[in-house]
Amino acid sequence: MTKKSGKLMLSIIIMAALLAGLVGSVNFISPVLSAETETEEQITPESDQITQEDIYMGGIFADIAEEVQPSVVKVTTRFERDVQPRFPFDDPFFEDFFRDQFPPREREREQREGYGSGFIVTEDGLIVTNEHVIHRAEEIEVNIIGFEDPIPAEVRWAEEEFDLAILQVDVDEDLPVLPLGDSDQIRPGDWAIAIGNPFGFEHTVTTGVISALGRPINITTQEGEIRTYRNLIQTDAAINPGNSGGPLLNIHGEAVGINTAVSTRGQGIGFAIPINAVKGYVDELVEKGEIIRPWLGVMYQPVTEAIAEQMNLPDTRGALVRDVVPNSPADEAGLKVYDVIIEINREPIEEAYELSDKVNKLEIGEQIMIRVLRNGESHVLTATIGERPEEF
Repeated sequence: MTKKSGKLMLSIIIMAALLAGLVGSVNFISPVLSAETETEEQITPESDQITQEDIYMGGIFADIAEEVQPSVVKVTTRFERDVQPRFPFDDPFFEDFFRDQFPPREREREQREGYGSGFIVTEDGLIVTNEHVIHRAEEIEVNIIGFEDPIPAEVRWAEEEFDLAILQVDVDEDLPVLPLGDSDQIRPGDWAIAIGNPFGFEHTVTTGVISALGRPINITTQEGEIRTYRNLIQTDAAINPGNSGGPLLNIHGEAVGINTAVSTRGQGIGFAIPINAVKGYVDELVEKGEIIRPWLGVMYQPVTEAIAEQMNLPDTRGALVRDVVPNSPADEAGLKVYDVIIEINREPIEEAYELSDKVNKLEIGEQIMIRVLRNGESHVLTATIGERPEEF
């Protein structure tokens, strides 16, 4: 071997040694990362892993939908309403110029149908939905997967104030139950899945995320009434008419909300009532067979700045009494229209809705102290909480 060849061989050996040292260094500094990865894989059960690929490819959503759809129902309601009689020629020109030539026509009644959604919460057929889905309905039916014909349903409990209702169907077999989650544990950014019957298209699945929590909104109904919601879940999962009453699910297939409303001014803005708002009523209905609500017997509204100025009130705190139900606890206590309730049991009423919240926490038969402003003066009244009659 020549001297030149010997130098070349020496260089190759040195280079190989350096490379071996470099690789050895890499293996030496990375065990921490490797150990963390291995430990993570060891302590996380494979059955509980939900990978991003599963979610993005839709596999997890499809699995959840397949699992829960049998417990999601379509709610059909029938009711009558007054309709304005049409002019004989059905032509605006004739109606404007020849109205006096025809005798007035009586208002007509027409049969209408409404559609919504709901979900089964007990094996014996209790179904949660929105109150506005069954509002003033004269007949209610639900469609359940596995049953060829619609099943008649009756209202076991409904609360317009909270827009919640519980229906009952009577069948000869146990029904699939949708598990209820904990709406206090959800966070903005969590996955959300909505299932319902938008526009009558049964068992439609949409997905998105929880956009925000605690949203207060006011909604004007078709009858011109205003419903006030104070604590809604906002989601960008598509919610449309007919979705109302259906479940909003988390990534584990649990109901965390009751789909309720959609913003007509923008896309991707839907709202749901937190599921925890109805859990207690379901439990009470199961345990006691009825839901008994405490009752004061007043109708009230917020104190606006205009009202405060007109009534010479110091501020807009409290709830303005606009009606008192005859023979109610409020009537017997001496409450009057235009009283402003500012305290219950020495606890201040800052916003009008707080009055309802406080009354709902009281016991039937409990005596309470009510402080009101009447004609600019403070008065203290005593009332005994009653049981809310069915008609209310």
